[in-house]
Amino acid sequence: MKTEDLITLLATGAAPVDRHALARRFGVALLAGGAGSTLLMALVFGVRPDLARVAATPVFWLKVALPFLIGLGALAASTRLARPGARPGYAWAAIAWPVAAVWIAAAVLVWLAPAHARLPLVLGQTWRVCPLNIVFLSVPGFIAVFWALRGLAPTRLRAAGFAGGLLASATATLAYCLHCPEMAVPFWAVWYLLGMAIPAAVGAWLGPRLLRW
Repeated sequence: MKTEDLITLLATGAAPVDRHALARRFGVALLAGGAGSTLLMALVFGVRPDLARVAATPVFWLKVALPFLIGLGALAASTRLARPGARPGYAWAAIAWPVAAVWIAAAVLVWLAPAHARLPLVLGQTWRVCPLNIVFLSVPGFIAVFWALRGLAPTRLRAAGFAGGLLASATATLAYCLHCPEMAVPFWAVWYLLGMAIPAAVGAWLGPRLLRW
């Protein structure tokens, strides 16, 4: 076959690239994952009865800000890694700085607290179930985000899986904030982050298996 014939054959039926495919797929994934996590939270755990009152306090919005900011960084990383050969760039730093900030705040608060109050600040009342609840609520988002990634062209599969799992768990943690009674920064710094880290680690493990194309 001549070169010209091969080029003609390859070009047959070629269509313009959809420039909005990435935004559309991730938009659908975030809507589906967020709705699924929120619905699961409401049905299985229930919305905390004093939500209207605590929502008027700054500390509640600080709690919400942690998974929200991590989720923004994970979204930036996921969308960049969904492109072939792309690197996450600044996205890892966008994920790291809220983690560092909550760790520093937690360390200061634990150090300032009386000795007998330090462990309760970290453990709260729900430390045994909090990470597992977040992992459970991450399932709809995990499925949706991996669907979005599989329809694109990631090549750094482990990193893409990590970012996708973190995006799912950050979205789930946002939903979980509507139920969780814990209001201490040291609690979030340990158990919220652990709950978000587990799906991220699972995503990194499954990425090379599920995202290969």
